[in-house]
Amino acid sequence: MPASRASIETVIALFAGEGYGHAEPAILQPADVFLDLSGEDIRRRIFMTQDVDGRDWCLRPEYTIPVALDHIASGSTEPAAYGYAGPVFRMRAGEPGEFQQAGIESFGRADFTAADAEIMGLTIEATAALGLQAPRILMGDVALLGALLDRLNVSQGARRRLVRAIVQGRGTQAVAALDPPLAEGEAAHAGLLKALEGQDPKAARAFVEDVLSIAGISTVGGRSAADIAERFLARAAERENPVNGDVKALLAQVLGVSGDPDTASAALRALADQASLDLGRELDAFDERTGFLAARGVDVGAIGFSAGFARNLDYYTGFIFELHDPARGDGKPVAGGGRYDNLLGRLGAKRAIPAVGASLWLDRLAGETP
Repeated sequence: MPASRASIETVIALFAGEGYGHAEPAILQPADVFLDLSGEDIRRRIFMTQDVDGRDWCLRPEYTIPVALDHIASGSTEPAAYGYAGPVFRMRAGEPGEFQQAGIESFGRADFTAADAEIMGLTIEATAALGLQAPRILMGDVALLGALLDRLNVSQGARRRLVRAIVQGRGTQAVAALDPPLAEGEAAHAGLLKALEGQDPKAARAFVEDVLSIAGISTVGGRSAADIAERFLARAAERENPVNGDVKALLAQVLGVSGDPDTASAALRALADQASLDLGRELDAFDERTGFLAARGVDVGAIGFSAGFARNLDYYTGFIFELHDPARGDGKPVAGGGRYDNLLGRLGAKRAIPAVGASLWLDRLAGETP
C-alpha cells in the first residue's frame, strides 16, 4: 500500500503540472451504463449490487466512463482535462479484483493530433516517473482502418467480423473473417436468403416479417421480427455482394504493414496509391501526430506501429496505443489508451465531444505479478 500511495501522489502531481484537474468520481456507479456499452459479458467481471428500487449498481470497474459521466453532468461546454488515480474493481484472471489505476482524459479539444500526442507523451512520462524508462510501445489507428474499409465499400457485417478477428490477434489472417460464416441453421434458410437477393429492401423486409408472422415468430433471443428481418437482409446482401479477392489481398497487405510511424506511413501511402484510394487526409493526420510526438521528445523510432493492432474495446475511433514492460512475461499492458470521439454522445452528451485518454495499471507498473 505505501508504494501504491506514492505512485498515486506521483502521477497526480505530474498530471496537475500539465493542467489536468484531479477527478474522483463515485466508487458506486450505475451498472446499466457499463452493460449497455460492453454487453452482458461484462456482468460476470464487475461487482454488482441493487438498491431498494431494484436498480443495478456496481463498484467502479474503470475510470473513463465515470469521469465522462461527471463531465456531462457538469454541463461544461469548454475543453476539459482530467487526471485521476485510485482503486477500481474488476474480476481479472489470475490478478486481484481490486487494483490501483491512474489515467488522464481530454474532452473537447479540436486539435486532435496534438491532443493525441499529448496523451501518449504524458503517459510515457508517467510510466518513466514510476520507474519504467524503456517501455515497448505499440500503436495502431482505428480511423485509418475505418477510412480504408469505407473506400472499399466493405459491409458492416464484414467489418465487424474483421475487427473482431484483428482484436483476437489473427494478423493478416483476419481477412478470412470477411467471408460470412455458415451460421447454424442457415442452410435451412438458404431458400429465403436466395429469394431476398436483389430485392427492394422495403419490400424484402416486409416479406421476411410476413414469413415470421405466418410462422408465429414474434421474438427470438430478445430480437423483434423487424430485427430478425434486418439480419436476414444484411446476410442476403453479403451473399449477393461478397468481398472480392482483390479487396482481401489489399487488406492483407495493409494489415501486414508495421514498423516505426514514418516507415509505416510511407508503406500505407504506397499501397493507397497502388489501389487508387484517397487516404490523404487520414495519412496527413497520422504524420502530423508523429510530428507532435517528436516535438514532445518521444523517440518515434522506438514506436512499433501495426495496422493490424487493435485494443479490446469497441469505443475507440482513432489512434490507439499500449505500453508494455519488457520484463513482464504475461504480455499484459501496463498502460494504454486512444481516441474515442463517440463515447460521450453514447453516454448522453447533447453535442459531439471529441475525446482521448489513457489508463495506467499501477499494480503492474509496481512490478506486482499474480
